[in-house]
Amino acid sequence: MTLTPPPLRNDCFALPTGVDWTPVDEALALLKTRMHPVTGEETVPLDQALGRVLSRDVLALRSNPPLPNTAVDGYGFAGAVVEGSHVLPLITGRAAAGLAFEGVVPRGHAIRILTGASLPKGVDTVILQEDVTVDETHVAFRGPLKQGANTRKAGEDVQEGGCILPEGRRVTPADLALASATGHAHLWVRRKLRVGVLSTGDELVEPGQAARPGQIYDANRPMLLALLQHMGFESRDLGAVADDREMLRARLTEGAAHTDVILTSGGASAGDEDHVSALLRDTGALQEWRIALKPGRPLALAMWEGTPVFGLPGNPVAALVCTLIFARPAMAVLSGAAWQVPQGMDLPAAFSKSKKPGRREYLRARVRDGQVEVFRSEGSGRISGLSWAEGLVELPDGAVQISPGDLVRYIPYDSFYS
Repeated sequence: MTLTPPPLRNDCFALPTGVDWTPVDEALALLKTRMHPVTGEETVPLDQALGRVLSRDVLALRSNPPLPNTAVDGYGFAGAVVEGSHVLPLITGRAAAGLAFEGVVPRGHAIRILTGASLPKGVDTVILQEDVTVDETHVAFRGPLKQGANTRKAGEDVQEGGCILPEGRRVTPADLALASATGHAHLWVRRKLRVGVLSTGDELVEPGQAARPGQIYDANRPMLLALLQHMGFESRDLGAVADDREMLRARLTEGAAHTDVILTSGGASAGDEDHVSALLRDTGALQEWRIALKPGRPLALAMWEGTPVFGLPGNPVAALVCTLIFARPAMAVLSGAAWQVPQGMDLPAAFSKSKKPGRREYLRARVRDGQVEVFRSEGSGRISGLSWAEGLVELPDGAVQISPGDLVRYIPYDSFYS
């Protein structure tokens, strides 16, 4: 019987007593300690395992290589060869990959052998064909040559029974090669994390519809749904809901029944029309994390009928940053993967910036000619900057003065997806 992990507890997002403003690193540390896998497991064939999260360690069913073999085309014999000229008689036949030589090569004799072939009995050394002179009956060459030259030992890559892939790893194309080479046709993986995306606000209209004055097209939902697919999750469109508390309640309940996580955008602050935070507060499980972050300071975290809800800001830039920095690593753990820290690099800045202390900042950025450029505006509503950028520049919590040529930490978007 396949076991399913328990759900998160209702208090998993609770902040320590007395906490007001939460630094980014502290918020991430809290999430890391309180998340655990919430999805069950299933077995899938290799051709369906790419991008899936392993639910068990994968052990080699067979050594790689399974038998000693040759790494080159040449001639095989036994033992080391001292300096000087040598001539060995050739035996009839040859060894090739998939066509093992069944006989024994006598001591002092040689056999024709091709790359990948298992070493016949009596062979432990191979000389390159480029280093010999050969006729129909003999092969001549010069030493010295070490015993075992140009050969591979059985299991020198992987030993049967050894762990080749750890639980929690997201399967790559190279992993599929390794699993196949060691005898696997199927892998145990976590069921894909189902993530619902819900937009809120009277001002939202669907793309293609007529927009009245004061209304805007929903940019967050298509962005987040695509982002989740890119991250390897199963994204589910929960649509958009107007600023109506009962409609929102019904949509959250419906979504919680068919998802493992819900991302909402908009309505997460404390204004009159911020129905997401108000409704979640009524359940008694809302936690409003005021994070020392720019953009995306307010982040509402809650449980709705056992399903974790990440209440993202409504501004697209802030919604993206909060998803990448907070929701992404948390969802990785919920999906059964390891906590993921995006890999950045220090590169020279092609901009100037004076930053005050108190908040960590993320700037939309890209790399050109080895230097980091940032978008011309830091406004959270500038969606064009998201399209222009290829990553983020992370500025530390303290004050910093950046001049062109100074090193800054650049995190490519792709670093958040792997």
